Amino acid sequence: MERYNGFFIEKPVGNNIFSFEERENKKIFVPKLIKGDLDDVREGTEIVFNEIDEDTEFKAYGIENMVRMDTEDGKRVYIFDNHNHSFYFWMKCLKEGLFNRGCTLVHVDQHKDTRVPLNYDVDVDDLDDVFRYTNEVLNVGSFIKPAMEHEIFSELIIMDSSYSLKEEVRGEYVLDIDLDIFSRDMDYIPFSDRFDRIQELIKGANVITIATSPYFIEQDKAIKVLKELFNYDII
Repeated sequence: MERYNGFFIEKPVGNNIFSFEERENKKIFVPKLIKGDLDDVREGTEIVFNEIDEDTEFKAYGIENMVRMDTEDGKRVYIFDNHNHSFYFWMKCLKEGLFNRGCTLVHVDQHKDTRVPLNYDVDVDDLDDVFRYTNEVLNVGSFIKPAMEHEIFSELIIMDSSYSLKEEVRGEYVLDIDLDIFSRDMDYIPFSDRFDRIQELIKGANVITIATSPYFIEQDKAIKVLKELFNYDII
């Protein structure tokens, strides 16, 4: 049974905790996961992230569905909006034997996402508990620490700058991409430097998790770059 079947989070937990008491809107949507391809990655109509910034309530609309994509060359790719969902998909892929526990995590992002979560209390071998933990405890900035704490990965390489994008990656790795690496805030790094490096990393990874991060980058731009990264013909 697929746990991601489309649901609202209405309590102040997970990503819904941000500015909860001050917000007008009190719920966020977690989209359904479907098996498909890049044609299925489309802008959605539900609020998936809600925050107050400088006294203004910002309601971020994400993608219509999360998409599991299996490429012709055998890669498993998960595409979703808020980045904490990476944690669940890592555990799912690990359980399916798609990568070896203790390999490297390569995290390409505008942000480090290494905040400490409220707790590390999750049974990583129980996907029901992983699902609970991902959606009720973790948020967009706290999903990497528990993966390291539970020794899912032995090394973390964060690529969030011109210098770090050049870092060499050896051996097996899981690739984690936040498309906000292409936001305006990151334009001080030439687009080609970011794009070419990510394409190179995609070639070497069997498991790839990708966040469209609607609070941090316009979704139409994120989707466009996503399709270009995978050499998808945009009509």
